Amino acid sequence: MPLAGITVIEQPHSVALRYAGRLLAALGARVLQAGPPDAAGVGYGGAASLAYAAWLDAGKQPCADLPQALAQATDLHLLLAGPGAAAVQTVDQALQARMDKPLRLGLTWFASEGPYRDWASSDAVIQAMSGVAFATGPVAGDPMLPRGHAPQIVAGVTACIAALAALIGRRRGWLGRTIDVDGLSANLCFYESSTCTAAPTGDLSLRRGVNRFTPTYPGGVYPTQDGWIGITALTPPQWAAFCELIGQPALGREPRYQVALQRLEHADALDPLLRLALLRRSSADWLQLGQASRIPFAPVPDLAALPQTPHWQQRGSFGPVPGVAGAVGPTLPFRFEPVVAVSAGGRAVPPEAGPVSGPGPLAGLRVLDLSMGWAGPLATRNLADLGADVIKVESCRHVDWWRGFDAPDLSDPPPYEMRPSFLMVNRHKRGITLDLKSADGVALLKRLAAVSDVMVENYAPGVLDKLGVGTRQLAGEVPGLVALAMGAFGNSGPWRGFRAYGSTVEQASGLPFVNGQPDDPPTMQHVAYGDPVAGLYGAVAALAGVYGRGATPVPGQSTLIDLGQVECLFQLGADALVAQSTQGERLVRQGSRQPLSLLRMTAACAAASAADRWIALSVETAGQWSALADLAGFAAAPGAGAADWASLKDQEARLEDAVRAWAAPLSAEVAVARLQQAGIPAGPVRPGSHLMADPQGAAQACFQWLDRAFVGRHLSSRSAFRLDGQPPPLGAPAPTLGQANAEVLGGLLGLSDPALAALTEAGVIGQRAVWPE
Repeated sequence: MPLAGITVIEQPHSVALRYAGRLLAALGARVLQAGPPDAAGVGYGGAASLAYAAWLDAGKQPCADLPQALAQATDLHLLLAGPGAAAVQTVDQALQARMDKPLRLGLTWFASEGPYRDWASSDAVIQAMSGVAFATGPVAGDPMLPRGHAPQIVAGVTACIAALAALIGRRRGWLGRTIDVDGLSANLCFYESSTCTAAPTGDLSLRRGVNRFTPTYPGGVYPTQDGWIGITALTPPQWAAFCELIGQPALGREPRYQVALQRLEHADALDPLLRLALLRRSSADWLQLGQASRIPFAPVPDLAALPQTPHWQQRGSFGPVPGVAGAVGPTLPFRFEPVVAVSAGGRAVPPEAGPVSGPGPLAGLRVLDLSMGWAGPLATRNLADLGADVIKVESCRHVDWWRGFDAPDLSDPPPYEMRPSFLMVNRHKRGITLDLKSADGVALLKRLAAVSDVMVENYAPGVLDKLGVGTRQLAGEVPGLVALAMGAFGNSGPWRGFRAYGSTVEQASGLPFVNGQPDDPPTMQHVAYGDPVAGLYGAVAALAGVYGRGATPVPGQSTLIDLGQVECLFQLGADALVAQSTQGERLVRQGSRQPLSLLRMTAACAAASAADRWIALSVETAGQWSALADLAGFAAAPGAGAADWASLKDQEARLEDAVRAWAAPLSAEVAVARLQQAGIPAGPVRPGSHLMADPQGAAQACFQWLDRAFVGRHLSSRSAFRLDGQPPPLGAPAPTLGQANAEVLGGLLGLSDPALAALTEAGVIGQRAVWPE
């Protein structure tokens, strides 16, 4: 395993810390768990909580407490600490006397700087404050909180990115000592694009209803003859093909419906036509027909059917939970395959063997980025933020589709240079263009691979193979290369070739059966929920591969990594998937409510606009209930006994109404302040477009301004990690098309100016899009 030889101490104080420890253990690290974990507040209650706790703690070695763990860890590399700032300081003091100078990773709800540093929090509060809850649920009424521990899982995997980068840097001379990640900053990945997009206009994110998200339509889950089907028809060709498929070709030609956002404005009129047509066939029929027509149709199995699906069984995506009979949980979402490479260029050792050459722990590491859209570019952006040299490869004829996915527009300035979402996810990279359908373009890409440590691609499986530059081929030609393929359904199995977007990934993940009211269709959380999550796991997979090759006993051995984006979302829904495996009846959806929370809800406050109308709160303990009863003036506050708690849980609807009545005359700011002063987890429900206005984000400078050609001053998010107390600095903005052609192809590969001119004349490289006819 890639992390064999690494020793980690984990303080099991939160799901986030325990998940980070689980991920490191699954990658081969020796993880010592300092202190007894328990199932309180974890999962879905009863046997389901015990099973989920066992899944979180699989592969770890128990220790009585931190001193015992420190005594057993004679060669300690990393200590996972939290959840409060005081606890992190205590750990720092304990590490000072050690000669091995291990890294300390602190994982907290909020950063130690800013007004929220001492706030009480929960998964529900982070869902609300990171933008995810605002757009979830029906237009009428309050926003719906997605269920489960996803915010803590996201924080845990984000922490692992920084930890792996630091371990790689340590081996090469980087001198950093501490890493800090907070849950709120980590979860801004879902809506940082919305904030950056809204910055020039001030537009507010809109609540459009169940399974409707800007700017995509159709992009939801629809009933079929025997179940459900997920559909995303984003581009004009996809929409036209979809209309042909359902027997409505006139809709595909209607001018009003050519652009996805325009279709979304007419969704109330279009949806009845779509539903009627889709009810005529089975889900399996629609899945095959849609994918054959190159439309991202998705299977939508429920939580019980998911582990029995042949595709996931073939990939080994689920396995037994150790020590819990009958319980099943997701395995790692990526697989490592060693490849013995035969180099034509004489490369004997990977470039990563050199020393750190810059401020970040990954300085000196080179990444060849062949990814497009959101997931792959986010994975490589994380590496670039940590110091890696990321070379982004596009084609003038097939630019990154996140530069624009509607009809081509060659006006001046070119719109493909101005998309905020593209700018947000491609900062700190050097951009070149290569026509990979030409022999010269393929040859140049192979020369770049030969001087790179990592290759990342998220094309549909098989596309790059046909061009001769797939991950397996390059891993076989470049010793030491870590080649990561990020297919939506993975690089093997019967569904490997399915076309997909981030919405497709969520539709197929089982999560829509976790969220929503009992009578709702399977309910999505986001227009492309799978993309940022897969990006985080892609960064972890690549870094684990880099670390693992440093200790390989086979000289020149490369690593092929097969990541399934849908499998990444299984990690976020593991609490529900494990719970379903422990019971025969279907898991019940309850809106914002959660079995182990007395209250978990949103409430409307007095406000002038939707941007500051709602708050979210959760009551997880008897002490929090007593504090809420005192604050809101409830008639009585029963004690902490199990019978009293069960009695209160039976009155959940009445208690929710009472909280809403208390909050209604207050502003959201005042209501949250009073709840926090009483020790009750609470926070504002932020629209994705307004994350920049958050005081905590302002104190941490989570968003800053950059300057770039064509757009000038534009907003950019900052990294969620802090290394030795400082976030990685914001440097170069996203590259313009082909901006670094001369710098990379000339400076790195040594091509002369006449050679570059000839390649430009031949169309192999260029700096302006040429849309194919």
